[in-house]
Amino acid sequence: MNSRIPVGILFSTQGPYATVGRSMRDGAMLALEEVNRGKRFPFELEPIECEPAGDNTAYSTHVRSLLRHEGVKHVIGCYTSSSRKEVIPIFEKYDGLLWYPSHYEGFETNNNVIYTGAVQNQHVLPLMDHVLTHITRDVYFVGSNYVWAWENGRIIRELTKAHGGHMIAERYLQVGDLDVARIIEEVHEKRPAFIMNMLIGESSYAFYRAFAKARGENAALQKTVVGSCTLCEPELAQIGPQACAGHLASSVYFSTIDTPVNEQFVASYRQRYGHDALPSADAEASYNTVHLLALALAGADSVDIDRVKKALHGASFQAPQGRVHVDPESNHSYLTVRLGISREDATFEVISEASAPVRPDPYLVWAEACGSGPAQPETPIAQNNIGLRIVR
Repeated sequence: MNSRIPVGILFSTQGPYATVGRSMRDGAMLALEEVNRGKRFPFELEPIECEPAGDNTAYSTHVRSLLRHEGVKHVIGCYTSSSRKEVIPIFEKYDGLLWYPSHYEGFETNNNVIYTGAVQNQHVLPLMDHVLTHITRDVYFVGSNYVWAWENGRIIRELTKAHGGHMIAERYLQVGDLDVARIIEEVHEKRPAFIMNMLIGESSYAFYRAFAKARGENAALQKTVVGSCTLCEPELAQIGPQACAGHLASSVYFSTIDTPVNEQFVASYRQRYGHDALPSADAEASYNTVHLLALALAGADSVDIDRVKKALHGASFQAPQGRVHVDPESNHSYLTVRLGISREDATFEVISEASAPVRPDPYLVWAEACGSGPAQPETPIAQNNIGLRIVR
């Protein structure tokens, strides 16, 4: 194996979800610097950065170039499911491996993808368990018009129905659409106790700002809770202090996790990107992915994707969120589930967390949600009763 291994870095730091893309890129680059600076590995990872700017066609063009012309076998990248699905056939054709560090809607496994972000039983099910238990059985749903929101909308629709509730409304916007006036008008009219926000990027920020204004104008919305499975620290800063506080978020990582490993990660991130910089779940997932890739390459002593996957399945990484490892049955990751409430300072108060990493369940095979049967004993939080412990 060569002493320098090229690795594709494929994140959109421009375009409609640039805030998240920059965070993912920064997390990956921090980890690459750590891997290359240390003496642990007999190789250096050489990043080859590409900028798709949120354009799915550009993702395909870059991946084809990386795999065909740059000698790359491993690419870390993509945020949206539409971009991931766009490039998977290219990875299959050229025998490359996509390391995908984003939460997503599940219902997929692929031999050419390692999924290091959260899947449904690690984000939407914990959030909905909290909502159905403590807030309401009726949900107003808004999301970006692609598969991420479609699939999560279907899950939430089935969950609310199974618990005797219903979807008050289900509305979609194109990615990047900032015109939320019709949705806000309907929120004024319906006055829901809970809004599930599955918008991404600039559309989501526009919604939060408009909702804050609506809440100020309508006393009936004062107790309305907005929930999200994507909201993160850099996005809170983009939304602004007048609109970013008090929202419910489900995530496997918050920058306020109180552990020595996370404290060191936050310190390193700020040293690299500025004193006010705060890592997010997206940055942490990309950071973890690079370290897992390095461990797998070292264990395989090869860039061959089958050998790397075999080595990966025997490896684990003590990440800022807790121990992370990949399930050999699905190529998805064991991650630690948490819920948080956003604050004006663009951080989250962690209100509950799992006691151990949660086995990924991308097809909801083990989940008890919607009466689909009991969870397997080794799946500590694949059940509808999520099992989060309250953080005091």
